[in-house]
Amino acid sequence: MDYKIAIASGKGGTGKTTVAVSLYRMLTREFEAIVQLVDCDVEEPNDVIFFPEAEKIGEEDVLQKIPQIDVTKCTFCRACAEYCAFNAIVVLPTARFAEVNPSLCHSCGACLEACQQGAISEYDQMIGKISDFKTSIGEGVMEGRLRIGSSMQTMFIKELKKKVPSGAEITIYDAPPGTSCSVVETTVNSDYVLLVTEPTPFGLYDLKLTVELMHDLNKEFGVIVNKAGLGNDDIYHFIEENNIDLVGEIPFVDAFATTYAQGNLDEDMPQEITDAFYAIVEKLKFRILVDERDNHTQR
Repeated sequence: MDYKIAIASGKGGTGKTTVAVSLYRMLTREFEAIVQLVDCDVEEPNDVIFFPEAEKIGEEDVLQKIPQIDVTKCTFCRACAEYCAFNAIVVLPTARFAEVNPSLCHSCGACLEACQQGAISEYDQMIGKISDFKTSIGEGVMEGRLRIGSSMQTMFIKELKKKVPSGAEITIYDAPPGTSCSVVETTVNSDYVLLVTEPTPFGLYDLKLTVELMHDLNKEFGVIVNKAGLGNDDIYHFIEENNIDLVGEIPFVDAFATTYAQGNLDEDMPQEITDAFYAIVEKLKFRILVDERDNHTQR
């Protein structure tokens, strides 16, 4: 089994991390599978906060290749600047100036191909760190933490996903909020995407954007309505009218909000919240088994 579930949301604050962490725990207990949680919200990772017992067992730097121009070899022909699709290179022939802006560079290598004088070489720049945490349940949490000031979220998430152990049977990707390129990179190779939303006008607006993105990516997806009981029913009308799979509802409970604020999602969980997550897990178990059966039949 090698099943990948991405947890995404059109906006922050819907409870995406709550769902990701809770499903990691419950799938591990109920499915008896090797489950790995990967925090792909690399600008502000916080999954590990909810595992006070977590022990860091590994850390490594993620490096980006950045070109540099040797002005003693450069003829200032501007071929490299013209090849660069990201406007990361400035060449001023009259001033005999040539420089690469690392914050704009995407390490595509086009400038090296363009330069006929051999004036461009590359050096390594650290853009973030990947940490591996051992937890008391499951295979643990992997976390990507982007270096402050870096704009290489997508590149970093791609490297983070490459580091997921091959033995994981179920991998849960906690995606960044929104519909940006980093969300696309997180969800693109997932077998199923859970969109977490809330029954508010803002929740509905951002859900529509995320649903459109899922259609563009041709991804199988379903919706979890968090904080059910607040707001209005507009979001349910949208789900029904568009024939979207409503995977579950998590009711709004004051006691659960307090528990979450204290960084505790495992103990003293209100029964109605526990029941809601168990119902979601049962639906996911059925989907995973059906998908595995279909894939086995196709092979």
